[in-house]
Amino acid sequence: MTRILIADDHAVVRAGLRAVLLASPELELAGEASGGLEALELVEQTHPEVLVLDLSMPDLDGIAVTRQVKASNPETRILILTVHEDDALLREAIRAGASGYILKRAAEAELVSAIQVILRGDLYVDPSLLRTLLDEPAKVRPAQPDLVEPLTPREVDVLKFIVNGYTNRQIAEKLTISTRTVEGHRANLSEKLGLHSRVELVRYARDHGIID
Repeated sequence: MTRILIADDHAVVRAGLRAVLLASPELELAGEASGGLEALELVEQTHPEVLVLDLSMPDLDGIAVTRQVKASNPETRILILTVHEDDALLREAIRAGASGYILKRAAEAELVSAIQVILRGDLYVDPSLLRTLLDEPAKVRPAQPDLVEPLTPREVDVLKFIVNGYTNRQIAEKLTISTRTVEGHRANLSEKLGLHSRVELVRYARDHGIID
């Protein structure tokens, strides 16, 4: 059972999300927050696998919440929920550590699918925004040799599998290592490169000749 925490300052939106989640037998509602600060408290209390997080809240916005959650609970995956079809906000959310970005108008139909995607370790982006994200020049911290610690051969192996869409379990099987070890390599890649999404890792791998 996958535990989901939802955070949105509108009760009507929370009710709609709750109904969608409760209709899915593999998902369990861990709690509800009406603001960013309450969301941080509930994450610490419940340690959900997924936080469905409104981008715009009155006390602490979703970007700030995302950064704090990823710092204190890096295993929690964050799905940003928003009305904003804004490319800049999308990129900022991903840099902060979000695993997905879904528009509220699509949430009823796509929420469960989006959760399944990010639980596999992949990035979910609303289809209407995905092409723009892929076509945009990378605007992440430059990976220069004097600024970034070199990757180990094993980290390069893991990176190759990540950018080709393999899950942690599949990578573990291919490399004959444990899933936990793969998770450790992914964390090291994110820390060394300052990259937190598969899209950014694909760009890095292409720019550095790791993949064609």
